[in-house]
Amino acid sequence: MAIITISRGSYSRGKDVAEALAQRLGYECVSRDILLETCEEFSIPEIKMVKALHDAPSILERFSHGKERYISYFRAAFLNHMSKDNIVYHGLAGHFFLQDISHVLKVRIIAGMEDRVKEEMKRENCSEEEARYILKKDDAERNRWSMALYGKDTWDCNLYDMVLHIGTMTVDDVVDILAAMVEKGRFNATPESLQRIQANALLANIHANIVNIAPRATVDIEDGVVTLGHLSGSLKNDLDLRGKTAERLIRTFGVKDVVFAESIKAKKDYVNPFYNIDVK
Repeated sequence: MAIITISRGSYSRGKDVAEALAQRLGYECVSRDILLETCEEFSIPEIKMVKALHDAPSILERFSHGKERYISYFRAAFLNHMSKDNIVYHGLAGHFFLQDISHVLKVRIIAGMEDRVKEEMKRENCSEEEARYILKKDDAERNRWSMALYGKDTWDCNLYDMVLHIGTMTVDDVVDILAAMVEKGRFNATPESLQRIQANALLANIHANIVNIAPRATVDIEDGVVTLGHLSGSLKNDLDLRGKTAERLIRTFGVKDVVFAESIKAKKDYVNPFYNIDVK
């Protein structure tokens, strides 16, 4: 059928919408589940994954290529899960990873600041001033995160099929609208869109497999042949490591072959700077 991703700020009732919509449609509702799957699959402490997905770049940089590695792991687990279809996902990054998939309804849920402040005060038992500060800080943090990783503002309406305001509408109103849209069939999966998401999942899993040795590598595949580009570290100049990496990817993912977009550059011979000095 379809996938619905719901992006929301803190206390915008997006979680409530997602859970009610999933129940209405008989879909699986997913959020933190994928985080836990990722931690288990890649043996990552949950606290590190939480920081990588929610903290701003200044915090992420404390890890050695932390953001590249953890986001790569999360993307692989996320796309593996989304390949199953009939899902309502609420949380960070879903709309980024599924931009090119036609059977995904991408939704942004927003709410007025005053309503969010009241909810924050109630849930955190804090003052109005503290609640407002926390919300503004959280909004800025999320925006910095998305700009650093994707060069896109989470508030950019072009990222979504629909932007709906809780307050102007109730949670039930929003659920009615989204359910009606899905039931029209406009976002039904097609053989082509399913193939696309499966291909994206394969690329994401290959990247997660090599991210520790090439954190900023690009991965492409055509007719079963994987091409790795933008290589760094040992994979850039180590012929033996390239061979072992290719063998591992072929064995693990059943691809036909693995090629490297950049040839190995021979290291320059050592030059003695004193060789031509005539010492008398």
